[in-house]
Amino acid sequence: MGADGPRIGSLCSGYGGLDIAVQQVFGGSVAWHVENDANAAAILAHHWPEVPSLGDLTAVDFALVERPDVLTTGFPCQDVSEAGLGAGIAAGTRSGLWLHVARAIQSLRPSLVVIENVRGLLSAPAHSDMEPCPWCVGDGSGKPALRALGAVLADLARLGFDAEWACVRASEIGAPHRRERVFVIAWPAAENPDFEPGVERGLAAPGQAPRGWSWADARRRGRAPSADALGVRSRRREGAGSLAGAARADASQAPERDWGATPTAAGDDAPLDWGIYRGAVERWERLTRPAPRAVDDRGRLDPPFVEWMHGLDAGHVTGVPGLGRNAQLRALGNGVVVRQAEAALRLLLDRAGLLLAA
Repeated sequence: MGADGPRIGSLCSGYGGLDIAVQQVFGGSVAWHVENDANAAAILAHHWPEVPSLGDLTAVDFALVERPDVLTTGFPCQDVSEAGLGAGIAAGTRSGLWLHVARAIQSLRPSLVVIENVRGLLSAPAHSDMEPCPWCVGDGSGKPALRALGAVLADLARLGFDAEWACVRASEIGAPHRRERVFVIAWPAAENPDFEPGVERGLAAPGQAPRGWSWADARRRGRAPSADALGVRSRRREGAGSLAGAARADASQAPERDWGATPTAAGDDAPLDWGIYRGAVERWERLTRPAPRAVDDRGRLDPPFVEWMHGLDAGHVTGVPGLGRNAQLRALGNGVVVRQAEAALRLLLDRAGLLLAA
């Protein structure tokens, strides 16, 4: 437990977006990163030079690292993405790294786990013996009996964690693109006689203050609206809730700022013409900052524009020395929209009854 809030352990860190979202909700500080990609690691080292990088997830001995209060992970999505290979979670695949994430959870026993992945997690197969009955879960003969999200939730339950999950689109919080993602939170289950003996628990149950910090900090700390402000109520009170109206509420509450002149196209004094996308662009501008041009001088997608679409500060990725255009786009494509993750985290905490009245 740090002096300024929970300590955060970050697996498959990317450019650090999920960690930033957790800090927006709880405060705290990052204890360590685990990131094997050299370009992503360069971004992390640029912004968090004091935070140790533990390198390859498959080689980390978690018995030797600081135990975090919150563990975040956006494990590789390529094999569960509709844009990827569709291989799901299986040994030898990139998304098979989930098995190492589960190993980390088992060893570290954090008070909260925060997971982000693509929507394909709902439909990609998982090669697991957690559900041996092929007609109970899955598509039938000859196909894996468990979906990727089911494997994640089953592993969490087996490790003694309760969980909540939801699909949240970036557009629901005002972003000018859909970018639908699955978010999962998990916390140690309360003592329950129905659990098999031998599962180590002993951490705080929901509603208690785990290791010196309070779930109520989530209401007091965040810069984005609370779950209530987003029109979300606890499932235990009014149903599952949604993020409907979040972007409108955010935009209506955003202070008026003088951004100066509207950005212009390269070599042209005329303002950028966003055409049918003007409303979406201007809404996100009100929530973030002015949009840069979308394409470079060669007519290619410009990384600073993607960075803006993700709601990042200018230069968070594109200002890191030594990263070329392709490396920047790859890091951004694999990254997390911070406002989206923050809204999802507040929604899930509220659903789970883990946000207490401040």
